[in-house]
Parts: sequence; C-alpha cells; structure tokens
Amino acid sequence: MNSVGIDVSKGKSTVAIMRPFGEIVASPFEINHTEEDFEKLVSRIKSLKGESRIVMEYTGRYYEPLANYLYNSGLYISVVNAILIHDYDNSSIRKVKTDKKDAIKIANYGLNRWLDLPEYIPEEELRQALKIYNRQFTQYTKLKVAMINNLIALSDQTFPGIDGLFGKTPRKDGHQKWIDFIKDYWHKDCITTKTIKSLERSYQKWCSKNGYHYQSNKVNDIYQLANQTVASIPANANTKLIITETAKELISLIDVLEKIRQEMNRIASQLPEYPAVMSLPGVGTTLGPQLIAEICDIRRFHSRKALIAYAGIDSSPYQSGTIDIKSRGISKRGSSALRKTLFTVMDCILRHQQIDDPVYQFFYKKRAKGKHYYVYMIAGCNKFLRIYYARINAYLNSI
Repeated sequence: MNSVGIDVSKGKSTVAIMRPFGEIVASPFEINHTEEDFEKLVSRIKSLKGESRIVMEYTGRYYEPLANYLYNSGLYISVVNAILIHDYDNSSIRKVKTDKKDAIKIANYGLNRWLDLPEYIPEEELRQALKIYNRQFTQYTKLKVAMINNLIALSDQTFPGIDGLFGKTPRKDGHQKWIDFIKDYWHKDCITTKTIKSLERSYQKWCSKNGYHYQSNKVNDIYQLANQTVASIPANANTKLIITETAKELISLIDVLEKIRQEMNRIASQLPEYPAVMSLPGVGTTLGPQLIAEICDIRRFHSRKALIAYAGIDSSPYQSGTIDIKSRGISKRGSSALRKTLFTVMDCILRHQQIDDPVYQFFYKKRAKGKHYYVYMIAGCNKFLRIYYARINAYLNSI
C-alpha cells in the first residue's frame, strides 16, 4: 500500500509517497497548482504498485482544486483536520517545520490510520455556493458595523443625536432611516436654515421618495434637535463630501447585503432540509440558510455528539489519578462560524420568549438555577443542535 502525503499551500504543494516500515517510494517533491502538474501527479500515483491513498490537510480553500482534481481522476483521497496531523507523532524534542517534513508526516499518518481514513467527497454545488455566500455575508456584516460606527462618529460632529432620533431598527430591506436621512440632511444647518413649514414640506417629500412613513410630529423633533445641538465642524463643501459619500457607501453595502441574503434564501430553499429547518424556533430567512450553510448535509454526522463536537461546544472530560474534573469550558475546536450563528439563534429565542419552545423552557430552567449568561447560552446551543439533528434526520428519512 502507498500513502501519498500532500502538504498543501497557496499555489503549490509538497508531495511525499511512503510505504510501511518507513520505505520511501518518492522523496518530497513540489508541484504547482496547474493542470499539467496535476495530470503528472495522477499518472505517477496510478503507476504505483498496490493500493494508493492520498492524505492532505484542510488548509483554508487551497486544498480544494487539487482534492477535486484527484477525486475526479478516480483516486482515493482523504482530507483530515490539521489538528490531527499536528498532534500526530511528535516524538522529537527538536522542533522542525518544513514543507518536506510535513509531507512525510502526513504520509506516515496515512499509513497508521489506513483503515480509518474517511474518503473525501466534494460538496454539492448548491451547498458550496451557499457556504461561500454565507462567509461573504459575515464579512460584509462586520464591515457594515464598522461603517455605521464611523458614520455615527462623523454625524456627532455635524448633527449630534440624529442617529438616535429615528431609532435603529432596520426596515425589511436593511435600510435604517437615520442613515438615509443624514445622506440628504448632512449638517444641522440644513435644518436650521429652513422654517418649520418648509421643513415639513421637505421632510414629507423626503419620506415619500425614500419609502418611509411620514409622521408630522417627527418634524418638530428634528427641528428642535437641530436648534438645540452644537456642531463641531462647519457646514462647507468638504464636510458635505465626507458625510454624504460615507452614507452612500454604507447604503450601497446594505443593498449588497440584502441581495446576498435573498440569494442565500433562494439557494437554501432548493435543498431538501429547508422546510424542516425553517420550522425550528428562532430561525428565519436569514439564520435558516446560515445554519444550513455551516452544518451542510446533516447525514454526514454519525451522531448528534459528532455535530456538537463539530460546532466546538462540547466539553471533554479530564481525569488523571484522583483528579476528576466534571465541569470544563467548551473545546472551541469546531466551526467558529457555526458557533456565531447558533449564538444569534439563541438570542432570537430569548427575545421572542415562546413558552412552548423546548429550548426556551431549557433556558428558563437554567436561569432559575442562577446559571451564568454564557453557561445557559452554550447549554441552549447544545440543546438546539440535538433537536436540529433529530428533526432534520427524521424529516429527510420521511421524504
């Protein structure tokens, strides 16, 4: 049997081929991530005598082109967690880290775990697209928060308090009224130079143009705020440029986020588990697709414990001699993106307070015992995943 260890990096990989008892079939060599080098590697592996299995690590997205090419060539390939490789066979005190050493280490891991190597199967196109959209959605959301904080800091110098006048609850399309307002009324002087009557007409036209409900009493609030506050920078062309352009960029980002959210929901609706996921409490058209994107096909987990471990919210036991620790922190060795999504779902469940929801009942029981916030939130995530695993599996088996 031949174990092909591949240490993957950006644009190139290092390959080593080993047989049992330390026999080196091929000393570590480099290949570029080009179709020509991939084809040469496949030919070389297929020319070997005996069964061959290829092992590589999960390294971002770098491994995917090579892994998919080898899989489509009919070779047995296994992609394992980098932690398993890192913790394997550290028998030397001297710390050595090179691509060649790593390739040999991966090949030896393949030999020792030969019978346990899980076969790599590429993700379905829909699930792969959904995960990519979700990761972009998460990145853009972080950027949106940063840009909102920046706009608040700028508006505090031109129109203090305007961000709190309209509230910060967004519309269904993600727009916030104060952001749209500050784009057109970028300085308090844009209000104070008007009479109350002209402001009323102007504000009514603005609400109609931007799709907001007009409230006559809000005109007095805006006019009063503008006359009471003090701006720290003058109303000139430079100030107008920075405020309006910042607001426009933020509005553009909000529109992009909404398009991504809608596309995620459209893709997720084509997957078989979508109706069952959407029926869960605390899950809507945003969090539902995010859960599906991060968990992927539930059938790839052999048990609910495996799903909980994948989320990194499991607590491993620790026992040594007379020491037996029952309560430990979560491992955090799984998907951080899934943990973030779960935490948001728990927050939604707490805010909606559906009495008949088993997860909320579990929350209530933990809080009644005086448990810390993070303790019952993580416990709720654990409970939710157990329900998710049971319901989605039952639904998929019934169709």
